[in-house]
Amino acid sequence: MGLAVRADRLRKIFSTPPPAAARAGPAQLGKGAAKQKFEVAALDDLSLEVEPGEIFGLLGPNGAGKSTTVGVLTTRVRATSGEGWIGRHNVERDRVAVKRLIGVVPQRPNLDFGLTAREILTFHGAYFGLSAAQRNTLAAQLLDRFKLSERADQLIFGFSGGMMQRLSIARAMMHDPEVLFLDEPSAGLDPQTRLLLWEIVREYNSRGRTIVLTTHNMEEADDLCRRVAIVVHGKVIALGTPEALKQSVPGGYLIRLQFDQTPSALAPVLKELAGVTEVQMRDSSLDVYADRGGPLIPSIVAAAVERQIHVNDVHISAPSLENLFLHHTGRSLRE
Repeated sequence: MGLAVRADRLRKIFSTPPPAAARAGPAQLGKGAAKQKFEVAALDDLSLEVEPGEIFGLLGPNGAGKSTTVGVLTTRVRATSGEGWIGRHNVERDRVAVKRLIGVVPQRPNLDFGLTAREILTFHGAYFGLSAAQRNTLAAQLLDRFKLSERADQLIFGFSGGMMQRLSIARAMMHDPEVLFLDEPSAGLDPQTRLLLWEIVREYNSRGRTIVLTTHNMEEADDLCRRVAIVVHGKVIALGTPEALKQSVPGGYLIRLQFDQTPSALAPVLKELAGVTEVQMRDSSLDVYADRGGPLIPSIVAAAVERQIHVNDVHISAPSLENLFLHHTGRSLRE
């Protein structure tokens, strides 16, 4: 049985200005600009609890606060307020104990280019007190499992991005952590390598280990995670199993319609169609949530033609996490 992970009302305010602004002197910034206070709220009262032994996903667009949440829970980022816990250990007060319990794969590989793949793994094992025999055996096993054995004794500066990502995950597993944090683990991976990664994650979880991963890949969240928290602007806007979240979308199906003009006269008419649960207007488009997709199209087109509104595009999607995100935010997860 793994350890629980908890975030309790986390807030993180970054007060360092962007590099361009930091480099500019008062003359470039303008009179009084140097006195301006720079603040960005990366986390805004974020709370969640990961159950022992589950695969938990933080799903959201870039800049939502996913990586900052992982940073706080892995001791790399100090929260402005709130608390994080790994098991019974507070991430701020028990940093050493927490680091022994977790493995972390950052969003961008931070491997030592002066070492071979095997050395990276064995040195990591040494940091955690493994004997020479233990770390050599484990390194060989992980290199084989991640299909890196043929390159094990080569310097990694010639490795592809996918190979470095696999090596980063293997390194995080070397000391067999109770909780494994994966920050965008499949970003940039080809489909075959992504499937291998998912298989390895499931295997590791089957041993009772808790896994927290961040992603903006709906398929990954749906396929891997027992529960998912959707994060936007540092807040959790939805939390539950992927199936329950998909079922929470009003009507389930989403029909996205693009018109040649603002369809303000059409929206109230579509709301009255049988099976339609909600209609949201966005400039010259409508999002229609309904209990079915294709069978509604003739009625929608007929209503548009009657009001001399031309339909430029129609897209129908079945219940999905993407639809849930669209419903809450009005934009695609990838936007």
